[in-house]
Amino acid sequence: MLQQTVVKTVIPYFQHFLQRWPAVESLAAAELDEVLHAWQGLGYYARARNLHKCAQVVANELDGVFPDTEDGLRTLPGIGPYTAAAVAAIAFGRKASPVDGNIERAVARLYAVTKPLPGIKPELRRLAAGLTPERRAGDYAQALMDLGATICLPRAPLCGCCPLSEACEGRKQDIAASLPRRQSKAARPTRYGIAFCLFDDGGRLLLQRRPEKGLLGGMMEVPSTPWREEAWQAEDVAQYAPVTTDWQAVPGTVVHVFTHFRLELTVHTGAGDRKTKGGEIWQAPEDLGELALPTVMKKVLRHGLKL
Repeated sequence: MLQQTVVKTVIPYFQHFLQRWPAVESLAAAELDEVLHAWQGLGYYARARNLHKCAQVVANELDGVFPDTEDGLRTLPGIGPYTAAAVAAIAFGRKASPVDGNIERAVARLYAVTKPLPGIKPELRRLAAGLTPERRAGDYAQALMDLGATICLPRAPLCGCCPLSEACEGRKQDIAASLPRRQSKAARPTRYGIAFCLFDDGGRLLLQRRPEKGLLGGMMEVPSTPWREEAWQAEDVAQYAPVTTDWQAVPGTVVHVFTHFRLELTVHTGAGDRKTKGGEIWQAPEDLGELALPTVMKKVLRHGLKL
């Protein structure tokens, strides 16, 4: 949960997960939809899918016992170098060097590393590893994370109360606040799509499950056109609509910003009925809360259904 999400946001989700699934075996036995539903609001849903897969591997293939080394942890779904190092150090006391954004910032300032991110990441990991003590590596890692989160702040570092200030080359050169430097980001592109809210004779809404792999994998959505960089035209509706009917465009658009692109959706509503295909369901609007719906789809439904 702490991958790309701050502690304050994570705490209630973490507590809820532990109450609902207190052991890795209970999480492994849960349905993926249950896990995705409980994850709503945290974003980056691939983490939830990997968490569930990881629990199943540990429970079913490793007799409920997690590997206690970085190499062993990295064989599990969703665990990369940072998470493996963090778990090895904090949970198992191994000498390992997790490097998150806070540690990157503190190390870049400590050594006055002026080359920009992301290209300098390997160098920062090397420098951080050189600082890691033989004993209590987990305590050290958490201390350095907290230092970055509370003292070595991104825009206004509190150098006067930093325990590393005397050794900090960035402070000595009066460049600490400008580090780490970053390459300028490319403009975030905009993609466009048409979302279809189709109701059957009973007022139920047609939903489909997204592919397991990829953006918002495994979550539920209304049918839509592909999301492309060219705007869609009215004559494109018939080609991608789930049924042939009198589709009505809802005035306005739904805008949602993902990490790598901005999405702009127009919403069309219509009435019609047909048999569901693989991954599709008909769901009553009042029961939508039972499903794992990504934030962008909640926006679409609020716009199209006036929920």
